[in-house]
Amino acid sequence: MDLSNLAWRKASRSSENGGNCIELAALPGMVAIRDSKDPNGPVLLATPTTLRAALRAATSA
Repeated sequence: MDLSNLAWRKASRSSENGGNCIELAALPGMVAIRDSKDPNGPVLLATPTTLRAALRAATSA
């Protein structure tokens, strides 16, 4: 799957000097997730439902 033309978005609260951030990009029925410090590295694909559940679990811990 070619992900080179995706419109990647970083959190608005992310600092300009790097930091620990992820970037998200929308695909039909999926969300692509990558490390902002390694844009050529691996990409995780998840459904929006799975991503929401993961974020809820992470913020409730």
